[in-house]
Amino acid sequence: MNILRRVSSNFPRVLGFARRTFNSSRFLADFVDSSPPATALGVHVFHCPDEVGIVAKLSECIASRGGNILSVDVFVPENKNVFYSRSEFVFDPIRWPRAEIDEDFFKISKLFNAMRSVVRVPDLDPKYKVAVLASKQDHCLVDLLHEWQDGKLPLDITCVISNHNRGPDTHVIRFLERHGIPYHCLQTNRGNKREGEILDLVHGTDFLVLARYMQILSQNFLESYGKDIINIHHGLLPSFKGGNPSKQAFDAGVKLIGATSHFVTEELDAGPIIEQMVERVSHRDNLQSFVLKSENLEKQCLARAIKSYCELRVLPYQENKTVVF
Repeated sequence: MNILRRVSSNFPRVLGFARRTFNSSRFLADFVDSSPPATALGVHVFHCPDEVGIVAKLSECIASRGGNILSVDVFVPENKNVFYSRSEFVFDPIRWPRAEIDEDFFKISKLFNAMRSVVRVPDLDPKYKVAVLASKQDHCLVDLLHEWQDGKLPLDITCVISNHNRGPDTHVIRFLERHGIPYHCLQTNRGNKREGEILDLVHGTDFLVLARYMQILSQNFLESYGKDIINIHHGLLPSFKGGNPSKQAFDAGVKLIGATSHFVTEELDAGPIIEQMVERVSHRDNLQSFVLKSENLEKQCLARAIKSYCELRVLPYQENKTVVF
């Protein structure tokens, strides 16, 4: 009891000492100072002739700057003298400034005579500037716009171009107006594809997306634009050409439908494939459910291809193929 009385009687003095000793602002400053520095995620892709020591040199570059590798994907085709890699790493932007990252990897690219060496830091680099081309069908365009709105695609959509006139009270136009995205209607005919006007509108973009744009781009357009163009088309198996391919496939009783996203080249629908998706259909599907499944595949396939492209997962391989990490 005596001990308890002594402790109780001294408690106010102990509490006062604690209050004088404990400085909350200093404590918070010490806590903040002791926390680890902010880190950023970097992505590097590399394509060069194969030789010994490439991975070691890339790793040494990142480690020497205090970075830490999270993952490395490597592809060396059998019987071919070529090397592909994609690395993800974290680093301190203060210790390794953005400009110096480019310089360091450029030195390695010269050392190994690289065909491609690209670095991207999503939190520091500008978003990709993209123009979207679409015709009458809305499903791919609407899905792409909502994926962008939800922050799932690191894009800055500069404009939407269409050869189909959409009324002012349509869902697409209201969405674009709400987000300040210009809409350009360039109606085409067989003798005038309006390609010169399109080139003016897409100047300064990083790549283009054809979200069911039902026009063939000429060789002159592709050469003038000079950058990647991603397309989506029905990949119904077997292939049905001409008008209303979904109905053709439905009438033929196919059991497997698909969608293919690929790069646009001079040869129609024959560019390097980025992504493909398939789904089974059956005798229980009517034409409406059949078309709905096909459109859902197209939306998902296009979005996945764009995401892979933006994350530097797609590299050219041979003449008409891709490596997709």
